[in-house]
Amino acid sequence: MKTQKILLDIDNEEEEITVGLVRLVKDVPAHELFYQLNSQNTFNFSRTADLTYHGNYNDYFFPRFQAFHRDSELCIHFIANRSSHYLQKKIPQELFSGETETMFLLDHSQDVDYIMKTSEPFDDFSLILLPENLLFQIQNFNLSPAEELYQLIQYYE
Repeated sequence: MKTQKILLDIDNEEEEITVGLVRLVKDVPAHELFYQLNSQNTFNFSRTADLTYHGNYNDYFFPRFQAFHRDSELCIHFIANRSSHYLQKKIPQELFSGETETMFLLDHSQDVDYIMKTSEPFDDFSLILLPENLLFQIQNFNLSPAEELYQLIQYYE
């Protein structure tokens, strides 16, 4: 009797993830924004460890906030699009190194204030009650596995 090989159809390709692009109507400090979000929702956002991007000359730090929605067992993450501060690792020897004091995770969308991600692959951002006159409607945005931000988000999840 011959042994039969069973081929498993395993797809190792990573799928795109959907994130929410959050834009503020007016410039408000993070603590005020998350106070308003916490007062209108059943879950509470709290500050977690910053997302760190390691550049060639600087390390950039992006504030992160996290909440857990008990009813749907969903974890919600807010990541600032603009770095809050940086640490210089070494002095660039080139005139134009490409690294500045401020960095954006979505460099092509510098008007975005926060990037929102949930723990589920299908992102339903309608669970969050938005404070009036503080936030525009959340815009869905797909990230492909080839993008550097995709890898960063997966690492910190």
